[in-house]
Amino acid sequence: MNDGTSALADAFTYLNDPLSWSGSRGILALLGDHLWMTLVAVLLAAALALPIGLWLGRAGRGGSVVVAAANLTRALPTLALLYLFTAGIGLGQWPTILAVAIFAVPPILSNTWTGLREVDPAARDAGRGMGMSSGRLLLSVELPLALPLIGAGLRTAVVQVVATVSLAALAAGGGLGVIITNGIFTQRYGQALAGALLVVLVCLGLEGILAAVQRVLTPAPMRQSGPSRRPHGRRGASVVGA
Repeated sequence: MNDGTSALADAFTYLNDPLSWSGSRGILALLGDHLWMTLVAVLLAAALALPIGLWLGRAGRGGSVVVAAANLTRALPTLALLYLFTAGIGLGQWPTILAVAIFAVPPILSNTWTGLREVDPAARDAGRGMGMSSGRLLLSVELPLALPLIGAGLRTAVVQVVATVSLAALAAGGGLGVIITNGIFTQRYGQALAGALLVVLVCLGLEGILAAVQRVLTPAPMRQSGPSRRPHGRRGASVVGA
């Protein structure tokens, strides 16, 4: 049996062992930590990126700012940020949460800005003609029309964060990355493969759940008309995950 086949068999053996799932360092506990860090990181990123994207998108300017911010945060190595935050605030979950939150900003910011810029001006004019205030126009017209792109940005951010949160094991933060790093350090490569498979399954599961939620929240006429049109003929940020 070659090394690859042996590692795969060992991975399934590890996953089928009830002891692997129980205890404070078992899969279920580590999965809980993993999802908690993902949730907090995405919420922090959304709390920063959504208001900025909405404001700049409604103002009709700031495309170069969005592109620069998105490219800058994409260029920052997440592992280097993790070490910087660990040096500043110590070991635990928060260095990882802050590092991956920065990593999650670009898709949310870019898609929010693009979603607002792509709203049909005729829809805005119709809302104003009905006497809608600026706030009501945003909630009743612009956000529903921009939701497919905003949702796609959030989905992309969640999947990226779920994968990257595995680095928390390097800062004693827990998560499914512990299974991977322990397997590598102890040369139990089947265990490391099992941890990687779990991360992949969580990514795919969350992607599917969020896609279903996005479809439910998207207005029926937009679901029937297919995916949102891509931006064209306009300088701005790229659309992520649409």
